[in-house]
Amino acid sequence: MVLAVIERDGDGLTAASAEVLATARDLADGLGATVGAVAVGDAGDLPDDLVKRGVSTLHLLRHELLADGEPATVGEALAQLVTAERPVAVLAAATDAATEAMAGAAARAGVPLATACVEIRPGAPWEVTRERAGGILLEDAALDAPIHFCTLGTGTRTPTETAPSVEVAEVTVRTFVPQLDAAVPRARLVERRARAAGMTLATAPVVVSGGRGVGSAEGYAVLEELAGLVGGAVGCSRVATNNGWRPHADQVGLTGTRVSPDLYVACGISGATQHWVGCMNARAILAVNTDPEAPMVARATWAVIGDVHEVLPAIVEEIRRRSEA
Repeated sequence: MVLAVIERDGDGLTAASAEVLATARDLADGLGATVGAVAVGDAGDLPDDLVKRGVSTLHLLRHELLADGEPATVGEALAQLVTAERPVAVLAAATDAATEAMAGAAARAGVPLATACVEIRPGAPWEVTRERAGGILLEDAALDAPIHFCTLGTGTRTPTETAPSVEVAEVTVRTFVPQLDAAVPRARLVERRARAAGMTLATAPVVVSGGRGVGSAEGYAVLEELAGLVGGAVGCSRVATNNGWRPHADQVGLTGTRVSPDLYVACGISGATQHWVGCMNARAILAVNTDPEAPMVARATWAVIGDVHEVLPAIVEEIRRRSEA
């Protein structure tokens, strides 16, 4: 069995978890194995979704100490499940929480963890290609272990629902109650902040992102307008967050969100490595910048040399004109 650790956003799968399931299914097809999923809490509507993705078994980790989903505790529970099930591989998204949980589980199982993998090639031993230095370098490595623990970089593939070679009639749901000691000191959740409703950076097909060249918090109004017209979301660089123009949740980059939209519009962003790591998986990039030598201009699919506050209003006006026509 190839085991996929999945995370939920509300009642459904996160986009990163959908990618993990697609990779797990591809691996299982090649190995002649089945696909299992691991989630914390209740099943909800997961079985109906997972059956479309070729998942045969859903393992639910249930314990009162798992209620907050604290990563170290999830890792402890996951290690016990892995010991009981002995899968050939355990995969999870390379999110902060999942990576921490996987690191703890792998350590308890006495096996290595390959993080931020973009390709996995089973063999003797398995080979992986993984991102290093925040994604600007790729490393080929051998993964020799009885159970292969890997986290997967997000935005590296487009997940599909239907299994190509294995049809699953229904998902078997199994509850696993780990042995957790309540006396052991653990981190606890003290506050949970809900995300704003609507499109998110991780799922938006278009991201309109602004940097130092936007100039102020008020300057993002035209970016919001453009994003609204094209059904996208607004992002920003770290300097915008540092200046208090946008919240950290909007930041694209190594220390923010890594995005993979169909189109990334970089407005007044120089394109430092920290930011490039966050947007380099976009299928196309449009850079708007006054500096023709800016790294983002050099790397972009298309570039417009000009002031953001002159170029974007012209784009907005043209989109509205064509929509009306």
